Amino acid sequence: MPMNDDRVKLPINANPVVVHDPLRFNQGGQSDPYSFARDTMQNGTAEAAVYNSKVVNIMQEVCTSCIISSCWKFKSTSCILQKLEDAVHEMGLKLKHHEENISFLKAQKNRLDNSILDMHVALCKYQTASESGSENEELSHVQSEEETLGHIFVHEKSAAGIWYELKRHHGTQASHLPLMKDVVGIVAMLGNVDDDNLSRLLSDYLGLETMLAIVCKTCDGIKALETYDKEGHINKTLGLHGLGASIGKPLDGRFLVICLEKLRPYADDFIADDPQRRLDILKPRLPNGDSPPGFLGFAVNMVNIDSVNLYCATSSGHGLRETLFYNLFSRLHVYKTREDMLQALPCIRHGAISLDGGMIKHNGVFSLGKREINVKFPKSSGRSNLPQNYFEIERQIKEMRWKKERTVEDMQREQALLERSRFNFDIKKQEYLKFLAQSSTYATQQSFKQEGST
Repeated sequence: MPMNDDRVKLPINANPVVVHDPLRFNQGGQSDPYSFARDTMQNGTAEAAVYNSKVVNIMQEVCTSCIISSCWKFKSTSCILQKLEDAVHEMGLKLKHHEENISFLKAQKNRLDNSILDMHVALCKYQTASESGSENEELSHVQSEEETLGHIFVHEKSAAGIWYELKRHHGTQASHLPLMKDVVGIVAMLGNVDDDNLSRLLSDYLGLETMLAIVCKTCDGIKALETYDKEGHINKTLGLHGLGASIGKPLDGRFLVICLEKLRPYADDFIADDPQRRLDILKPRLPNGDSPPGFLGFAVNMVNIDSVNLYCATSSGHGLRETLFYNLFSRLHVYKTREDMLQALPCIRHGAISLDGGMIKHNGVFSLGKREINVKFPKSSGRSNLPQNYFEIERQIKEMRWKKERTVEDMQREQALLERSRFNFDIKKQEYLKFLAQSSTYATQQSFKQEGST
């Protein structure tokens, strides 16, 4: 006997049910039961409609669950990303703060280095002058202005010798002569140096031809010194040539004339409150940032200039230091020893000399050997330009060195904090980028799944 079965049995020859769009919605966004019922009756029996209605409900519940799950995951991912981004930003600010602190401390250290170096140069000049004073009786080559003039007169057929011959005969009236009125002087007599050894070295560096060069203010002075005929030959009856011939000392060979108005002057600042208007040139630094040991200063600042030539030596108001001597010496370094000079090679750009006779003309060109120098800068008279408060300067140097040591310690601590912050920043940044990549991959996968389901 067939068992009683309350389940609905579908006929064997029932037509297959085709569900074209189980989630059909009307314009209001709600499902359309009339449309669905009509489709169902066309595809089969009422029992099939009941069965398919259950399938549709199950599919709707599954889709709703997936949407809720996806929204929760997206919200959670966004929160994590925001937290990571905030953490990276905060660490970046700390990193920048440490970098700014290090830059400030480095600038402070450089200022202290420059101040210490300036004071140390002043003390070295004081010590050198004191040592020279105690050995004056043993030194036979100490020169005064008259001695320098005497050596210039030895070169009697030079332009400098003839010019000084004219000046000696005419005295104070010489400056009014057409040949003389634009001439400032001879290089060797336009500056003086505190130390005789340094004077010899600087004169050796420039060479005899430059030391005997005539310095004019304008190009008109050059035209007065030498004239030419129509064929371009030198007229030896005029200018210095005519003067030399008239006194039985014909000018022999070439000679240098320097025109101040054609020189490019030093364009930066002067050392504050310096009566000698020394140039405030940036001190040299080794690749590690330290000052080179044994550096005494720049040659251009070690030549003393008479007050009459410190200001307004040219029509534009420039003095001899920033025009003549800056173009002659540029940024020539002066060191205590050859060893100091050679150790400083990485920061030497415009030549260097050392007090024991070392000389670098310019990059890669070394001047070896030794030669006698007769025409050199006269020795300075008196020591009025040297510091009188020697012990006060010593005290200030010690105080600045102490401040420098504290600054270096602060830099080391700040550097350690910077490296630690950079390490943490890199880790957090990688974590953020990794999570961002994973989130992007997940979002792409979900997008593909949704497109596939539709």
